[in-house]
Amino acid sequence: MVHVSINAELCKGCGLCVRACPKQLLAISKTRLNAKGYHPAEIHDPEACVGCACCARTCPDVVICIEKD
Repeated sequence: MVHVSINAELCKGCGLCVRACPKQLLAISKTRLNAKGYHPAEIHDPEACVGCACCARTCPDVVICIEKD
């Protein structure tokens, strides 16, 4: 099992992780804003994640953590 966590408060919503995900599981939130006024990335189908970590490696702010059980 894979667990994906995104630190929404540090995310700038750049979208690099969204483009990097081969399964297209990430999106920039249209409704949430963090304390700095950015729309953070969020995962919409965590069960479908294969744990490739392309999103985490691409994130310039290192706000994505992939954990495998």
